[in-house]
Amino acid sequence: MTATAGGRIDPKASVAVRQPDDSSPGAALSRATAHLLSLQHADGWWKGDLETNVTMDAEDLLLRQFLGIRTEEQTRATAAWIRSQQRDDGTWATFHGGPPELSTTVEAYVALKLAGEDPGAPHMAAAAAYVRGAGGIAAARVFTRIWLALFGWWPWEQLPELPPELIFLPRWAPLNLYSFAQWARQTIVPLTVVSAHRPVRPAPFDLTELHTDPANPFPTRPLAPAASWDGLFQRLDRLMHHYHRYALRPLRRLAMQQAARWIIERQESDGCWGGIQPPAVYSLISLSLLGYSLDHPVMKAGIASFDGFTVHTEDGRRWMEACQSPVWDTCLATIALRDAGLPGDHPALVRATDWMLAEEITTRGDWAVKRPQLAPGGWAFEFQNDTYPDVDDTAEVVLALHRVAHPEPEKVDGAMRRAVEWTLGMQSRNGAWGAFDADNTSPLPNKLPFCDFGEVIDPPSADVTAHMVEMLAAVGLAHDPRCRRGISWLLRNQEADGSWFGRWGTNYIYGTMSVLPALVAAGIAVDHPAVRRAVRWLGMRQNEDGGWGEDLRSYRDPDAWSGRGESTASQTAWALMALLSAGERESAAVERGVQWLVGAQRPDGTWDEPQFTGTGFPWDFSINYHLYRLVFPVTALGRYVRDEPLGGGAA
Repeated sequence: MTATAGGRIDPKASVAVRQPDDSSPGAALSRATAHLLSLQHADGWWKGDLETNVTMDAEDLLLRQFLGIRTEEQTRATAAWIRSQQRDDGTWATFHGGPPELSTTVEAYVALKLAGEDPGAPHMAAAAAYVRGAGGIAAARVFTRIWLALFGWWPWEQLPELPPELIFLPRWAPLNLYSFAQWARQTIVPLTVVSAHRPVRPAPFDLTELHTDPANPFPTRPLAPAASWDGLFQRLDRLMHHYHRYALRPLRRLAMQQAARWIIERQESDGCWGGIQPPAVYSLISLSLLGYSLDHPVMKAGIASFDGFTVHTEDGRRWMEACQSPVWDTCLATIALRDAGLPGDHPALVRATDWMLAEEITTRGDWAVKRPQLAPGGWAFEFQNDTYPDVDDTAEVVLALHRVAHPEPEKVDGAMRRAVEWTLGMQSRNGAWGAFDADNTSPLPNKLPFCDFGEVIDPPSADVTAHMVEMLAAVGLAHDPRCRRGISWLLRNQEADGSWFGRWGTNYIYGTMSVLPALVAAGIAVDHPAVRRAVRWLGMRQNEDGGWGEDLRSYRDPDAWSGRGESTASQTAWALMALLSAGERESAAVERGVQWLVGAQRPDGTWDEPQFTGTGFPWDFSINYHLYRLVFPVTALGRYVRDEPLGGGAA
């Protein structure tokens, strides 16, 4: 693996064979530490590529086609990337080694056809055959069919209705805008405008070959029983379609004006929305429908922001990051380097601290809707995202700052104090923490026909709660009643087999790695029954080769996949971090895991990891964080070599 321009890590670089040399854990740690230090940007931050799946690339081309700005160079480079990700059976998956995925394959096929690929070519014919065999376009998810509707390949009448008047619903209404998670509401608001306009741009070709029955390409889905949630919301959706035809025009115009204002108010200084690509895509479409020209400053900035999400490979391909993770990567790298033995006043750590301090968010965002009296303070995941700081990043940043000897300690202390108060104020009623909002737990949004892809609410999770507990313990608040409530929630939510569910990482190994160090840091004894159950579970899940791995299919089928999969560097490190925190340094499991990491290390000090070990939406949207394969092994090896398992921060 090699670093590319801008400090990115190329996961597909050729693998060199390490010559026999010092193969001790300490030597492996030294090599990895040197490589991690070499990737720091001059401004102090770290950022690895955030790889998802080809729907990001296909939708980028479709957006440009819709807006009339698609270029041949972009099309050629993007198509080359999409083609490179196609498997031998003609399909595309959402993660490395995963099963074929219908909607992803549909969008990839359409993008390649848009790029001029011959539908009769073997790779295109194989993709089309899979789509037909999996139910055709009619079986694709709603978001895919919305993209197709923009070009007349699917009728708007057969898509769930999203009226823009939704923006007027008060907070006490069951399905108001703030009952959705932050990532969902950023998408839903612009899509209400799109749904109201129902635009159709002339399609450059048809998609007959993707229908199971070309004579009946748009079959009507049968209604579920009226007494079921599905049936209730299907009938409600029919009423909304009826309302679309007879909506009061002044009210609708006012709703769309309010939606436009809501969208524009949330545009970040870099032109993006929320630091993530999907809301930016739909915001640009909706604003263009509302009459904003491509020359308008909002539109120009939004389109230009995609340059920051674009990765250009050395062989001329082009792919899109769905998001970027500099704050997350920087705090994890800071923790890892401290665990590796760098002194707290090392220049690299001071630079990282200066950058993180400059990224502190001191303005109010959407979180304040439910916490209007809470003072701001915290960090977001991305370069620019002042509207949506999150508890997870904030907890980890505090853990990192806590361990750096900065020349201006009062400046660091002030930021940490504000962050602690803000995150404590974001605790949910059940004692745990979600990522972006407090008490975002209504089950109703997930029942909507529109919401057939990914999570649309942000309930508390074990990994975020654990990071909060560990952070509170680090700053001396382990015995604060709010921290103890978090600990009680974690103990109550341990799985029967001893693991914890991982919401933002794959999956039970990630959850268990998050919780065990937090519990021990907060004073739970290593011989506590919950700790011993988790240790036993990790021991049972260790692979024959000494490593650990977990396939993303554990979200769908935990009985078959929980804690099971090919050994990976990041997941092996997670298991080691958990076991080390539980006092297992001298165990055979830890020794074998460390030896796996040492043996799998590349000559340049990092590791290969094509597997996806990050989670956006459990199962539906998976992430390969390219820095995970380095930063977590540094943390685990550092804690092993230096015998300091708690060190002040587990990610």
